[in-house]
Amino acid sequence: MAQISTDIPARLDRLPWARWHWLVLAGLGTVWVLDGLEVTIVGVIGPRITQANSGLGLTESQVGLAAGVYVAGACLGALFFGHLTDRFGRKKLFLVTLAVYLVATVATAFSTEAWYFYLCRFFTGAGIGGEYAAINSAIDELIPARVRGTVDLVVNGSFWLGTTVGAAIAVPLLNPGVLPVDVGWRVLFGLGAVLGIGILLIRRMVPESPRWLTIHGREREAEDIVGDIERQVREDSGKALEPPAGEIRITQRTHTPLTEVAATLLRRYPRRTVVGLSLFIGQAFLYNAVFFTYALVLATFFDVPDASTPWYLIPVAIGNFLGPVLLGRFFDSVGRRALISGSYALSGLLLLGTAALFHAGVLSAGTLTACWLVVFFFASAGASSAYLTVSEIFPMETRALAIALFYAVGTGLGGIIGPVLFGRLVESGSVDNVALGYVTGALLMMAAGAVEWFMGVEAARRSLEDIAQPLSVQEERVAG
Repeated sequence: MAQISTDIPARLDRLPWARWHWLVLAGLGTVWVLDGLEVTIVGVIGPRITQANSGLGLTESQVGLAAGVYVAGACLGALFFGHLTDRFGRKKLFLVTLAVYLVATVATAFSTEAWYFYLCRFFTGAGIGGEYAAINSAIDELIPARVRGTVDLVVNGSFWLGTTVGAAIAVPLLNPGVLPVDVGWRVLFGLGAVLGIGILLIRRMVPESPRWLTIHGREREAEDIVGDIERQVREDSGKALEPPAGEIRITQRTHTPLTEVAATLLRRYPRRTVVGLSLFIGQAFLYNAVFFTYALVLATFFDVPDASTPWYLIPVAIGNFLGPVLLGRFFDSVGRRALISGSYALSGLLLLGTAALFHAGVLSAGTLTACWLVVFFFASAGASSAYLTVSEIFPMETRALAIALFYAVGTGLGGIIGPVLFGRLVESGSVDNVALGYVTGALLMMAAGAVEWFMGVEAARRSLEDIAQPLSVQEERVAG
């Protein structure tokens, strides 16, 4: 295809923050609210759906298995939809993946058998996993470089808004005095569908990524979109825009072969690949292990009634949200390496302390919750930065599939093993076993922090094209 020069990346990066950027966040960033809602629902209904009169009657280990199935669906969905996102565009796929999620989560409410519950959880996860690849790509390609870290952390941290909402609404809905035991948990799954429909309506107004359009031979469409964005920003600010900083010359392409994606990750950027895997495995094991079995731990070791467990989850969810919100700006000002490695290492150390206190038997349900609040304040900032990292450090043509690959491999190793293992540890009723699980999660987080410190890429306030040149630019350089 043709070789062209374009200043579209520079034009997008120099834009001042405006109402248009809030539209992007509302339409795209809110997907994490859905994921938080889904994970929370399964966590808080765990004790309920193990009851014989719930209409489902799973065992504790089956609840853990259902969590693993959800994560497996998310991993495979991320890979499948991630490849399609790089090939067919961000917008088409972030509409399709949301539709998959909506259908599957509604279907979950009608579960009466374990196999059907697993099937619905798989496809719900597939929709959410596909969202991660499409949404992270689109957001990073539309948000100015100087605030990309702050925005990404807040967006990924919004997962915990969904957690808070899910936990708060679960309190009355799981109360047998409000709804029957076999009805309340089903109604909870309908909440995600209602929220998803609202997001779908907003999302239709978000444009395709101009960066993606330019590389794929649709530069006229990209120019029209960027021109319209600039017009809206000028009208909003009432000021003239600064001139763009420069141009890049690219060779346009229709798609990027999977072999080239593999070569990019394994031969061109092997150290960056190790960093991405480390960050994802550490945070995925910790989060999926703890939160998919949160209610089971409280019920098994502290005799907390299942209808009351959401109250314990709400403060932890708030801490998880505040971590990225309050620390996010430092990822742009101080830098990525220091903040990412620090948040991983500190959360690991704090979790080791929590494991020791839990093992010693000195914690109550309330004090364990307080410990988790502090641990996950820092862990949440680290986990959010994992998505930021892998969306920044690889070329434009591979971005969505790279996000999907790291999410799938990291989450597959940490996110499937974690909840299945913890489900069995909790089912054993052994304090020693559960404490050992916490120690494992802590060590993985600390190891990931060390990898980031020694091998991480400093991407703060840098253009995406500066951090990792598009493959199309590399092609032209080789050809010349």
